[in-house]
Amino acid sequence: MFHVGQYRPLRLITQTSLSSMCLKLMLSRPVAFAQVWKSWFSRHSLVGNKNIILMGPPGAGKTTTGRIVGQKLGCPVIDIDDDVLETTWNMSVSEKLQDVGNEQFLEEEGKALLKFSASGSVISLTGSNPMHAAGMQHMKKNGIIVYLDVPTTVIMSRLNSMKVDRIVGQSPGVSLKDILQFRKQFYRRWYDIRVLCGGDIAAEAVAEKVLDAVKRYQNSELETFISTRSNRSGRSMEKDSQKYFSDVVTEGLAPDGGLFVPERGLPKFTAGEWQSLIEATYTERAQVILERCIHPADIPASKLAEFIAAAYGENFTCSKIAPVRHLAGNQFLLELFHGPTASFKDFALQMVPHIFAYCIPRSCNYLVLVATSGDTGSAVLDGFSRLHDTDKQRIAVMNFFPEDGVSPIQKSQMIGCQKENAWAVGVKSDFDFCQTAIKQIFTNSDYTGFLTVEYGTALAAANSINWARLLPQIVYHASAYLDLVHQGIIPFGSPVDVCIPTGNFGNILSALYAKMMGIPIRKCICASNENNVLTDFIRTGVYDLRGRKLIPTFSPAVDILKSSNLERYLHLIANGDGQLVTQLYHQLENQHHFQLRKDLLEKLQQDLVAGWCSEEDCLAAIHSVYSTTGYILDTHTAVAKVVADRLQDRTCPIIISSTAHYSKFAPAILRALRIAEINQNPLSQLHLLSSYSPLPPVHWGLLETLKKKGNEDHQVCAADMGLLMSHIETLIQNHFL
Repeated sequence: MFHVGQYRPLRLITQTSLSSMCLKLMLSRPVAFAQVWKSWFSRHSLVGNKNIILMGPPGAGKTTTGRIVGQKLGCPVIDIDDDVLETTWNMSVSEKLQDVGNEQFLEEEGKALLKFSASGSVISLTGSNPMHAAGMQHMKKNGIIVYLDVPTTVIMSRLNSMKVDRIVGQSPGVSLKDILQFRKQFYRRWYDIRVLCGGDIAAEAVAEKVLDAVKRYQNSELETFISTRSNRSGRSMEKDSQKYFSDVVTEGLAPDGGLFVPERGLPKFTAGEWQSLIEATYTERAQVILERCIHPADIPASKLAEFIAAAYGENFTCSKIAPVRHLAGNQFLLELFHGPTASFKDFALQMVPHIFAYCIPRSCNYLVLVATSGDTGSAVLDGFSRLHDTDKQRIAVMNFFPEDGVSPIQKSQMIGCQKENAWAVGVKSDFDFCQTAIKQIFTNSDYTGFLTVEYGTALAAANSINWARLLPQIVYHASAYLDLVHQGIIPFGSPVDVCIPTGNFGNILSALYAKMMGIPIRKCICASNENNVLTDFIRTGVYDLRGRKLIPTFSPAVDILKSSNLERYLHLIANGDGQLVTQLYHQLENQHHFQLRKDLLEKLQQDLVAGWCSEEDCLAAIHSVYSTTGYILDTHTAVAKVVADRLQDRTCPIIISSTAHYSKFAPAILRALRIAEINQNPLSQLHLLSSYSPLPPVHWGLLETLKKKGNEDHQVCAADMGLLMSHIETLIQNHFL
């Protein structure tokens, strides 16, 4: 049986017949007419002269949904199959297909679309319309294309129940499933809005989702951002003071020193929507999640797809991007080190440069400033160096890192990642100084104003203080849970715990955001090394830096005492009380400590538990896991493993974030594995590790970077604000002038 359409559409309501009905009602019942007209106008203004065009595979419910949407809006309803094609051809669609064959059918179908025009209507396309480029370009000119995204397994089930075994474009020997998968590329090319449709969702609910999605598409003003240090009730409501996604990407830090957060919070997915992503690939999940977090007025879906493809393409060594590996018992590793610089930072920093280049105005040059405790540096240098040449001419990046506070391989990697628009500067201090210095530079309006006026250059941030850094990290926490469901480890809805080695609080905050968006995460376990200020804070509510000095450890990426992204979380649990957040952080700045109210601490402890790991226990965990499994943990993952062993209650699976590849910390790994210590250069250390045939293998990207000549060349600066600003000015002069 060949499928034409599951439902017959309603009678086509023309503009003339609609006007006639309204005229009769107005003359006979003026009060009733006023009520109907008000309702119709509020709905119809959603569309105006634009068409709402429903697109999707056969069996997606386009005709039924279109009919309901048209009823709700009081708009004409047009089904391309029944009202255009069969009228034009004077024969059924199935007869036409038999008459001309697949290829000619698609061409004839496209020609019919090119001759069609309508306005202010709800239009249901055929499943094959999107395969004709010229026809779709014609439709898109006066329409908002809504993609009804239904999982392939659901479509197959529906088509099977309808006894459909063949669709347009299907060749002999090609399965129905294969052609449905093939068509997805065309659907993704054309849509403006995606509506996720699970297996059990009713057509009425789909129609409401379509209307909500169209409202969102047409009203970007609802998706504004505020500072963690501003009050919702007291902020200015002037339009010119509102901040949108593009603004916060460009500006990084709020003018008052706070961090930007979405004013109305993050979007929430239903259980059905998450379940529709169980079979999806990592990049498909990323596309869906990020579309809901970034308004299409800031980045259209098609452009976002380009960025995702560039970020997670051949530069990742694993096709699964962020695979979940069983470790032992109920412990699973989320491997986040398959990117080009071998750490979780690649997930954001392979994408953020593309987002940044798209969002910034073309009239100004930008210098991106970054502070790193280790992994961010190479990731940001690599990411921004991959931009197109035209973008590299107007965007440069300067990375400040503690000269003696990162591993030898991390330093060699950062220096090796330097390119014509990307530089690494070692600072004779620790990470906290580097991060504080950048914040002070951003809030120094005299200095930033001078750079803009004198050199036409603005400053921007790529640390996790930038909101765009956090969004791609939400994706991998959600994806890890969906992978466990897909593997049959848990049914959807069963909880998991996550354990994350944490310093600046960005990674664990992203897990908390995933939980808010509907992923069933029970507890987020914060794992600290001997710089355990966060562990103490989560246990007591007291954030106390008095008398604390940073301790260099084997896990330098979490050698942090001032956790920037904690501010976003405190703003969240304080229900947006910017005045309280301002008070806490002023107290931290001036008195080096603050204490949470009891009610806020109770809220925090509903989400978070914490523990810390000594250096000895870290090395012992690496040795133990290798001895029993053959798998090598990096030092940060080992910190998380130790804390997970102590704090998990074993009533549900626990996902441990493996945030970096062990290759980056070869001396510590060699020591943990009790291999005789060697005084060799980083490249020799990696070759030695590789000789043990470890699991996973030594990271190829690190090997390639360390093989480059000239890895010793980089600038070194004293811990002095004046000197840092001088370095910035010199770079601007050399690159942009």
